[in-house]
Amino acid sequence: MEMLLTVIVTWLSINFALPATYEHPQVKFSDRVQMLAVRIAALPDKEARQAAAQGLFDGHNFHALYDDASNTIHLSEKWSATSPADVSVLVHEMVHHLQSAGGIIDECAEARERLAYRAQARWLELLGTTLEAEFKVDPMTVFVRTNCWY
Repeated sequence: MEMLLTVIVTWLSINFALPATYEHPQVKFSDRVQMLAVRIAALPDKEARQAAAQGLFDGHNFHALYDDASNTIHLSEKWSATSPADVSVLVHEMVHHLQSAGGIIDECAEARERLAYRAQARWLELLGTTLEAEFKVDPMTVFVRTNCWY
């Protein structure tokens, strides 16, 4: 895993001008419930955490997430290094790790996703596939998920 993370960091720093930080995050393999608990705990206020616990994220399919507080990437327990789609998920989360390590702050949490989706899409294109083919994520979905709506 360390070698793969090093390759991803190098590729991201060359292609997306992210800082080449080789202090890798922890990587844990988690189920959907564990990832949901991490996501809810990271929400900024008590009301948001309560709303989330009551079903705000129902139906959300977590492939992975980056937890800034613990410097940890949580990958699905079914993740495989031989799957282009799964490795692209790791690329996406490594963008967040490098954003965090570099102190890069966006105008909102959703905007932070723009570069992560761009990098993931390009990685998949290198392997002859797309976000839409692998995850059913089309350009409109990316647009909605990456803009600040307040």
